[in-house]
Amino acid sequence: MEHPQWIQTIGLIAGIVLPLWNIPLIVRIIKRKSSRDISLWWAMGVWVCIVLMAPSGFVSLDIVWKTFNYMNVFFFTLVAICVLVYRHPRGKNEQTTP
Repeated sequence: MEHPQWIQTIGLIAGIVLPLWNIPLIVRIIKRKSSRDISLWWAMGVWVCIVLMAPSGFVSLDIVWKTFNYMNVFFFTLVAICVLVYRHPRGKNEQTTP
């Protein structure tokens, strides 16, 4: 069933814009030179799920789903790289926060 063109257009715009919200997170990590406040479990869990869903989007005929997948894989991969690169091991005298 074909959706009205305006629904496709809104979906496509949202599919492009949503992953762009990763940019402020990337910038914050780089500026602070630390990703300590971001859970490795969360970042890697989200990234793995995105990568596992991506093939569905890559072969889809739905332009909204396909575009969103390309954008999301690209930008969240940047987030995951930044989280890993800017991860500093805790020092012996540093307290861990619960």
